[in-house]
Amino acid sequence: MQRIPHYINGRKITDAERFAPVYNPATGEQNKEVALASASRVEEAIGAASAALPGWRATSLAKRTNIFFKVRELLSERKSELAAILTSEHGKVLSDAEGEITRGLENIEFATGLSHMLKGEHSEQVSTGVDVHSVRQPVGVVACVTPFNFPAMVPLWMIGSALACGNTVLLKPSEKDPSTAIFIAEIFSEAGLPDGVLNVIQGDKEAVDALLEHPQVKAISFVGSTPVAKSIYKRAAENGKRVQALGGAKNHMVVLPDADLNMAADAAVSAAYGSAGERCMAVSVLVAVGGIADELVDAIKQRMTGLTIGAGTDVASEMGPLITAAHRDKVASYVAGAADEGATVVVDGRQHQFDSDGFFIGVSLIDHVKPGMKVYDDEIFGPVLSVVRVDTFEEAIQLTNANEFGNGAAIFTRDGGAARQFEFEIEAGMVGVNLPIPVPVGSFSFGGWKSSLFGDTHMYGPDSIRFYTRNKVVTTRWPDPTTSEINLGFPQVS
Repeated sequence: MQRIPHYINGRKITDAERFAPVYNPATGEQNKEVALASASRVEEAIGAASAALPGWRATSLAKRTNIFFKVRELLSERKSELAAILTSEHGKVLSDAEGEITRGLENIEFATGLSHMLKGEHSEQVSTGVDVHSVRQPVGVVACVTPFNFPAMVPLWMIGSALACGNTVLLKPSEKDPSTAIFIAEIFSEAGLPDGVLNVIQGDKEAVDALLEHPQVKAISFVGSTPVAKSIYKRAAENGKRVQALGGAKNHMVVLPDADLNMAADAAVSAAYGSAGERCMAVSVLVAVGGIADELVDAIKQRMTGLTIGAGTDVASEMGPLITAAHRDKVASYVAGAADEGATVVVDGRQHQFDSDGFFIGVSLIDHVKPGMKVYDDEIFGPVLSVVRVDTFEEAIQLTNANEFGNGAAIFTRDGGAARQFEFEIEAGMVGVNLPIPVPVGSFSFGGWKSSLFGDTHMYGPDSIRFYTRNKVVTTRWPDPTTSEINLGFPQVS
């Protein structure tokens, strides 16, 4: 059985006291196992990152930039190879895997502009003979804890900016699909990144706990569920670390009566069921305003019957399996309980039959959903779309803003005034107008509000530069010996 290693100081390490199974979700078979790091293994990786920090921090911006250009070239050339690895452990279809890698590459491209992003400021003669300038310097050793649903994109979001800013990195990917992280680390090494600058620690809670507690780890970046994000935020802060922790979501898509019905239906199906709904930016709640609800539900139902669900390696597949059997069963439980809560199950994905032992489930559509129902309140993270009916645009905004999550929200309308008001009033970090998954491009930043984000900065883009650096302000005077004097007063400009 293939054993997936750690990657520490440029070496693969496969020995461990504990191992976890890695499955092919399309077959349900375990064909790999991953080494789980002990606290001592994490200590070894932190030591490697700490030893590499002075040299990497001193590496010129020009040399760092060249490495990132090479990483982009190598990942672009080997995108198909990486997508195949990703699909074999996650289950998403190959085209979706390649799309994920492409979006991750946006942050590598953003990082190639590090010479511009790391520029400080300078003011001369702020006082007589006194100049002031500021510089951005790395925070040190940083840990990146990433989720199973985007095993390539989210690590590239984090490590791109962290490395560009001169930090060394400990990447802890999900133990459910860990091979992608090793591939990425080897690409960076091939591009010229020195040993120890990027390390991959495979593991579970034991490894994360060690990272949260170690004094040499200065910053934590995390993406996962809200309960875990909240815990990591609290513990990291208690240990004096800088932390950004992105949590869960319940993204609402508001459809007004004047919306293009076909566009809205296509968008709802694409955003709800793409990647089997295992996206933090998936649309999980459709808010139908006024009389458009019946037509819209019918249009979505018609489109669902044509979806092809199968192995991610099959070019005909539009949606693959879920990540584990346990997660599939959890998703199914929400559909099973919806009718008892008073909702209408329009399409029941549990009834879809598959000629496979993989972790498959069909797509579900549930109408007449209301707040207070588990199918509405919980983050299901699967191919289940709930429809909530409201009478007015104002009710749609109130409903969306009352939800505990604020990751993303979308509106479909032809009314520019309504779209502008939605943008102005909605309490979400990312907003789409006639666009169901408003993930920003790499030159902006990704992040939600409320229970979707714990911390002060969003991820990748300009916010990531602020997160992975500390600002230092230097005040300079070259003294004139003839004007030197003792003055115990507070310094004043003159």
